[in-house]
Amino acid sequence: MTKRTRHGTILEIIDEHRVSTQDELVSALAALGTTVTQTTISRDISELGLVKVRDESGQLRYARPGTPDQDQMASLALALRTWALSLEASGNLVVATTPNGYADPLAQAIDRSGHPNVLGTIAGENTVLIVSAEGITGATLKQHLGKLVNRGTTS
Repeated sequence: MTKRTRHGTILEIIDEHRVSTQDELVSALAALGTTVTQTTISRDISELGLVKVRDESGQLRYARPGTPDQDQMASLALALRTWALSLEASGNLVVATTPNGYADPLAQAIDRSGHPNVLGTIAGENTVLIVSAEGITGATLKQHLGKLVNRGTTS
């Protein structure tokens, strides 16, 4: 199996199964007929930029770069519930208003979350400008952020 093919197979495995360790990944490849060493898997993980994230069940697993971590999303939901007074969408932007002095902590929470639909933020005194990622409208981003807030209040 070529490296390119192996990389594609690794991505398919982590997309379809919860893989938490390099040994599990070696075993999954072996089950598909590909024998690799832990050293090769370690290098592949690095080359693919795989990250470990906490999933919905609270377990750590390998994921593609940019995959949201549930702990980070929970922190973002708390920050939004605590500091965001309103969210308004326009084009590919969302404007969040906060009490005076709370825009910066909210922007930091959004940036730290690694939310896949957020390109970045700019904070003022009581306003955060949230720029959506390519292909995501402000309205869609506002909806995703609103779901985080609502999910956090109902559980």
